[in-house]
Amino acid sequence: MRSSPRSVADYFILFLLALAAVLSFSAPGFSSAYNGHPKLIVVIVIDQFRGDYLERYRDQFGDAGFRLLLDHGAYFPNCNFNYANTRTAPGHSTLFTGAYSNGHGIVANEWWDPSKKRMVTSVEDDATKLVGAAEDKAGASPHNLLADTLGDELKLATQGQSRVFALSLKDRAAVLPGGFAADAAYWIEPKTGAWVTSTYYRNELPRWVQDFNSSRPPKYWDREWKDAQGKLLGSTAHRGGKKSSDAGFYEVVGSTAFGNDYEFEFARELVVYENVGRGPATDLLSISLSPNDILGHQAGPDSPAMRQMALDLDRQLADFFNFLGHQIGLADVWIALSADHGVSAMPDVAKKLRIPAANLGVAKVEAQINAALTAKFSPGHAAAYVKLDYPLAWLDQDAFAAAHLKEREAERAVGEAMKQAGLRDFYTKSQLAEGEVPDTALGRKYLNSYSPEGGWYVMGVPDIYTVGPGSGTDHVSPYNYDTHVPLAIYGLPFQPGTYRTSVETVDLAPTLASLVGINAPTHSVGRVLTEALAPAHHAASSGANAGEGQP
Repeated sequence: MRSSPRSVADYFILFLLALAAVLSFSAPGFSSAYNGHPKLIVVIVIDQFRGDYLERYRDQFGDAGFRLLLDHGAYFPNCNFNYANTRTAPGHSTLFTGAYSNGHGIVANEWWDPSKKRMVTSVEDDATKLVGAAEDKAGASPHNLLADTLGDELKLATQGQSRVFALSLKDRAAVLPGGFAADAAYWIEPKTGAWVTSTYYRNELPRWVQDFNSSRPPKYWDREWKDAQGKLLGSTAHRGGKKSSDAGFYEVVGSTAFGNDYEFEFARELVVYENVGRGPATDLLSISLSPNDILGHQAGPDSPAMRQMALDLDRQLADFFNFLGHQIGLADVWIALSADHGVSAMPDVAKKLRIPAANLGVAKVEAQINAALTAKFSPGHAAAYVKLDYPLAWLDQDAFAAAHLKEREAERAVGEAMKQAGLRDFYTKSQLAEGEVPDTALGRKYLNSYSPEGGWYVMGVPDIYTVGPGSGTDHVSPYNYDTHVPLAIYGLPFQPGTYRTSVETVDLAPTLASLVGINAPTHSVGRVLTEALAPAHHAASSGANAGEGQP
């Protein structure tokens, strides 16, 4: 991708803003959401951004993007999700609730709905409608969350004065971070790239969003994405899709770094037109960047395209931080950065190094499991006993009822069939509900992955570097390459430095909540990251000077 021209003065201004914020640590004062300090908390979640990426590319980053957080913020390179269901919906829910799936209830991106006899997404809501889309479709809401979020607690603490917004190319990555009380969550219509929302939030799009949709998406088509040496990495030219129709904006633009440009452009418009960071109480903005995940499944973590995606994102972050500095002032902004999960190496890459790995092909494994169950429970009468979202199997309760099996024995039978099909082990929903797991690190990860939602299910334990798709790569394992994500926080309360203590993603929400003086989310189990807090300073003077630089 060709970088947009930036003047030396722009970077110098951003540097001065960052320096001013760092120097402000010596100023007295206390943060409080109730009186608008900080003015804005921005949480940036990079979808499928492994914890090792920041170290891998650190010496190639500029000074004003990732390194604003790495050099001037509190950086935790040893941060992990302590659960096994490393998917987008659970990951975003965990970051904003401070809980794992056994607290917030989001077990996967989608699950089997026994009443509808089909898979449903984590956020689809038949009681709502999409707003901004040409088709009359069901909307989305956080109605499946069993816990509230950081934004919800901000709203409660300030009697609704805090503004909470969330955006992403994906509905689940906007809706779940926003929580129940968000002023709005925005995501795109996959075909056109138009930003949409749901009647859960409002009945029509604001005028500024309508104007954005009428002018911006077209300029992202028919562009070439190149690296710094001019090598072509991708194109947003119109092309055929997977189902004979033309591929949509999400698939084409979203798999290039232009997708991040598109999200940040929308975020800047949102901040300006909604006056984010200019109210009487602390505001919250969640930005979930989807392109890393869209491309990563195809290219794998070690490809030149993924490297360039990270380097382009570094520039895009610098631009956005510069914008926040001009619009609000970085001394009045806290910025947190993390990811919803990592990703496995491409199995073919791992195999070349003699590391066990495989692309299984979900359809093939699902057929094996159903064949084994048919042979046992309905010989000669094939039945679809399970729907496999590798390595998680959803059971059709009616099929097992016909075989006179109840939940516990049905799940056990599916687990054994999954082992026959090549999985290492399994945990049933019934086991997890009763806490019947070994007291081991792995057992606790699966216990944290439990949710009462989704009908009957079995969580398979995959072999290392073994993924469901027949090509490309995936996540959703309990292994470090999927659970390890970055965590970095920039803002006045944080002592700049690298903290190599073991921390968890559930620690982010309670840390931010504590520092703005509000309750942690309802089911939060994380701790406050006190090791990274700047020491308290006592003012030697009072009056106007003593108040300068307060968060």
